[in-house]
Amino acid sequence: MSALLLQTKAWGAGPRADAAYPIVGTGQDHCYSVTGPAMACPASGAPLSGQNAQHPGNPPSYRDQGNGTVLDEVTGLIWAKAPSQPMTYDDMAAYARASRLGGHDDWRVPTIRELYSLMDYRGGYTGDPASSRPYIDTKVFDFAYANGTGLGDAAHGRRPIDVQEWSATFYIGKTMGRDDTVFGVNFADGRIKGYPVMDPANRMQTPNRLAVRLVRGKPYGQNLFEAHTDVVEDRATGLMWQRADDAIARSWADALSYCSGLTLSGFSDWRLPHAKELHAIVDYSRIPAIDPLFRLSAQKAYLWSSTTHLEGPPPAREHDRAFSQIGELAVYAAIGQAQGKMEVPPGSGQRRWLDVHGAGAMRSDPKTASPGEFPNGFGPQGDDVRGHNYVLCVRDLR
Repeated sequence: MSALLLQTKAWGAGPRADAAYPIVGTGQDHCYSVTGPAMACPASGAPLSGQNAQHPGNPPSYRDQGNGTVLDEVTGLIWAKAPSQPMTYDDMAAYARASRLGGHDDWRVPTIRELYSLMDYRGGYTGDPASSRPYIDTKVFDFAYANGTGLGDAAHGRRPIDVQEWSATFYIGKTMGRDDTVFGVNFADGRIKGYPVMDPANRMQTPNRLAVRLVRGKPYGQNLFEAHTDVVEDRATGLMWQRADDAIARSWADALSYCSGLTLSGFSDWRLPHAKELHAIVDYSRIPAIDPLFRLSAQKAYLWSSTTHLEGPPPAREHDRAFSQIGELAVYAAIGQAQGKMEVPPGSGQRRWLDVHGAGAMRSDPKTASPGEFPNGFGPQGDDVRGHNYVLCVRDLR
């Protein structure tokens, strides 16, 4: 037996919840077809097998402590039950220092890895808050949609989903070619995006204001990578990763099949990672947003997850395909810049590709879209819809 196999066997002992960086499962408990509807989870080796619901990981577990705080029993982090009122990026640190919530004085603004650990992909947004479910566990956390019916710009006003929350993670690049940007999570639509420090709805003349959900506890989200010829082991999460993609961009269905059928370094129990597993290798200190121990064939790669994104998107700009069926999307990580096609300057009729949400954004693609099908992007920021994305498979270290 190789040294790698011996080390893997030793490091894989014990439950993954005991890892130094325990990944909270997404909560997704149904399988979905490529066109959206929930389906019976396929047998191993069958088409569409290997979905998130079949490899759920650590189940989310929270305890309301009755003093305005919530304990995450997987990560050990203690959270503010409610987000703050919207505030500027510059005001966040002082707000955290001044908080005495629950009788504690060691509150901080969460990193993007900490904040995304709360994401619950049983949530779904239909376009109407009355029939939607937030992407956070509202049995223990407070959440409210915004009062608005607009399109999210200055001309039309706020959308119900405009309830984004700041993280402490500043983007090392610029979005829109010029904007200082901070990553945040939207528990109304299930995404990570970079949000500008200055308010785009006010022509960048005043600071942007988003909510903050404070956290306390030991630092969370530090990897402990060790690279081998074909794999990278993360002792902190208890996961083994395929080190290099195979330079083929695939549909979501083909990505599931590829990982389920992969044999690498003597192992055949590979799977497509769920969204939070994938997010655990996103490195916000770099562009591309991944440790260089990994070898990606494309610097602007997007990587598929096995997690279905339960959203009915708005109609595509200049495209008659609406993707209105809940479940037609799957989550991906933008390792390269999260691009969108924007009109530059506004009103010019000229569009070009820009980094609109930052390398490290977690967005979603239609499971059935074809490359080139959306030449002008999709949605308010013209999100780059590729349909076929790259793959890094994962397995448990045990």
